[in-house]
Amino acid sequence: QVQLVESGGGLVQAGGSLALSCAASGSIFGINAMGWYRQAPGKQREWVATITSGGSTNYGDSVQGRFTISRDGAKNTVYLQMTSLKPEDTAVYYCNVNWGRGIRYDNWGQGTQVTVSS
Repeated sequence: QVQLVESGGGLVQAGGSLALSCAASGSIFGINAMGWYRQAPGKQREWVATITSGGSTNYGDSVQGRFTISRDGAKNTVYLQMTSLKPEDTAVYYCNVNWGRGIRYDNWGQGTQVTVSS
């Protein structure tokens, strides 16, 4: 069984910063990529950023230049440093891990609330 435990959400004023972390544990091997998604009330889940096992990163257009994704491979942990936060960044942020060889699996965290006040 694979578990993802997220932490670091909270309330911040516009222009501020927050950092999220997500640790994967359990029967997991061969992590291919870890990433972050978010879902605002009444909206579909939106991809935020991804980092591959090789360290390549990609970002959604709305967060490019403001958010930074990183990872600690030894700890199976992914981080999201968020700066210059805007009210429209308010959402529940979910961690995702894609893992496995041959057959690949996806697991999700429970979500952490990020609220940016104007």
